[in-house]
Amino acid sequence: MPGNTLFQEYDAAGDGDEMFAPDGHVRSTYGFLHEALSGLGLEEFRSRSETLASSYLDQGVTFDYAGEERPFPVDAIPRVIAAEEWALVSTGIEQRVRALEAFLDDVYTDRRAVADGVVPGSLLDSSTYIVDAVQGYRPPNGVRIHISGIDLVRDGSGGFRVLEDNVRPPSGVSYVLSNRRAMAQGFPELFSHRPVRRVSEYPGRLLAALQAAAPHAVGEEATVVVLTPGRYNSAYFEHSLLARTMGVDLVEASDLVERNDRIYMRTTAGLRRVDVIYKRTDDDFIDPEVFRPDSMLGVPGLVRSILAGNVVVANAIGNGLGDDKLTYTYVPDMIRYYLGEEPVLPNVDTWRLEEPESRAEVLDRLDELVVKPVDGSGGKGIVIGPAATDAQLQELRTRLEQDPRGWIAQPVVQLSTIPTLMEEGPEPRHVDLRPFALNSGEDVWVLPGGLTRVALPKGERIVNSSRGGGSKDTWVLASQTPTQVEVSTPEGEVRVVEQTGVDEPFDEDEDLLGTEPEPVTAAIPILDLEDEDQPDHDVQPDPDEQEEHSDAQ
Repeated sequence: MPGNTLFQEYDAAGDGDEMFAPDGHVRSTYGFLHEALSGLGLEEFRSRSETLASSYLDQGVTFDYAGEERPFPVDAIPRVIAAEEWALVSTGIEQRVRALEAFLDDVYTDRRAVADGVVPGSLLDSSTYIVDAVQGYRPPNGVRIHISGIDLVRDGSGGFRVLEDNVRPPSGVSYVLSNRRAMAQGFPELFSHRPVRRVSEYPGRLLAALQAAAPHAVGEEATVVVLTPGRYNSAYFEHSLLARTMGVDLVEASDLVERNDRIYMRTTAGLRRVDVIYKRTDDDFIDPEVFRPDSMLGVPGLVRSILAGNVVVANAIGNGLGDDKLTYTYVPDMIRYYLGEEPVLPNVDTWRLEEPESRAEVLDRLDELVVKPVDGSGGKGIVIGPAATDAQLQELRTRLEQDPRGWIAQPVVQLSTIPTLMEEGPEPRHVDLRPFALNSGEDVWVLPGGLTRVALPKGERIVNSSRGGGSKDTWVLASQTPTQVEVSTPEGEVRVVEQTGVDEPFDEDEDLLGTEPEPVTAAIPILDLEDEDQPDHDVQPDPDEQEEHSDAQ
């Protein structure tokens, strides 16, 4: 590798490397970064990387791995995406979110897509994610997917394809914010060569989207809280970071109480009405009146309050169908049906095991394909055929024959690689990308970059942190001129979408890291049972609700 001590031993190993072409030349998108890293050398780069990693441990940027709390691995060689390519990605993510929004609304109201043959009724009838208790419910501003993370991979031709959808909502955006903050502090000179689009506006955008979801009567002063299962949850760092950077309370279920189909938060000044709950608790635990009666992580009466129109939960209860990997296979058809557009970002080719012909082909090629459970997450349950033993394949065959609805199959995608610092120096490691999108009801905003997850073990293709994966800072290069993306209709007509790609000068100085806030109950005295029977006198109901409160009292 020419003239760079950091990369002189690097072997790109094929044509799927994002920094280096097969002939060893640096790809144009990475030219400025390669030049900037040339001035550091391996030892200096390694020293700063170790400082960055130790700072994550000090600041509590951790995750749960096999029951052990570990600092989240971050690699200091960023991923770079050109402005023109990001415009295409951003447009495709927005399109996909809008289609999934329309689908989930349809599922819980008219089910037109079933009547028109776009999706089979069996998709809904066989799903364990449909929540009958919210059938017919429509949120105040029509948004069910306030926050989403759409996982992407590069295919063999270098283009992005959608791997799966996450709309319940997804985890990982805290690492995007933390990675950028750490890179700006540890490697400031790298940012001086090319303008990189900011990620620090995400908390403000998230708060605005959540406030926009509030019940109509609330107005602009909506009270938003982040509901966490507690500090022992593997994503607690993210819950606390987002609450802190939005400037809202981080609460647990015991901090909330339902009164007269409204949700209140216990505070030292009394009960305070809550309008929007950003839940980071699974549906099955969110309300023991509707779901698991033994749940200590939910709020009794929450669903009643939602249906009464007095509180909004983000993301909406019942969104799990959108995450179902069988649903994923129908999203391109949804885009055509609901939006009248051709998909901007294609799916990875996928076989539905419930279809007899597809199942027969998959069973005949098990040793060539990747087979996934439709309800799996974190890489759990995935079987990579070429790496599986005969015994594993035979066991899988039996499971597929017994429960074809529970599985899909895909070809082995040759994930792209990016140089990643290992013990002997940079080596190619496989990556994917999770862009995050926020839906305010008026528009869908896609965070420039997202979470690049990297499979750290050599040869590993599953990037999840639960399998020992790490992450990289993702740089979307800023553009001084808008970029246009063409979106086609099934009839061949073309609509031009303009993506600006222009940010203010680079500035990531916001205090994204710091002391974790305690749940609001930390300083709250225990209330008497008498106090629990009615809202505190300091709670100010809306003027048109005075009579109802008076009757209740």
